[in-house]
Amino acid sequence: MSYSKVMETNFNQRWYDLDPTMSLAVSLMHDAKSDKQSECAKLIIQKAKDFNISIPQNKLEEAFNYFCKRWYDKDRELADAFQYLKIMPFELQKEVSLEIIEKLEQK
Repeated sequence: MSYSKVMETNFNQRWYDLDPTMSLAVSLMHDAKSDKQSECAKLIIQKAKDFNISIPQNKLEEAFNYFCKRWYDKDRELADAFQYLKIMPFELQKEVSLEIIEKLEQK
């Protein structure tokens, strides 16, 4: 099934809930302390840079100023990280999600 078909079928779901691994990673980030959230945000942004994924600064600015209602919009770094995560290819989203889960489940 194509991504757009999945989105049509599940338009009431949040974009990160389309994959259980990513949903778990985001849930763990939500419940984590702010320092751990920041570490995860840095990881996401670094992965995006490593794979030459970029978002023009004005688009990040627009997204941050427009939404600012989601839990991750309370912090600019988190908001930017989620914009990068959202546009990553699915395989990279999955890889990053697994790294976040591993990082946050460490004692």
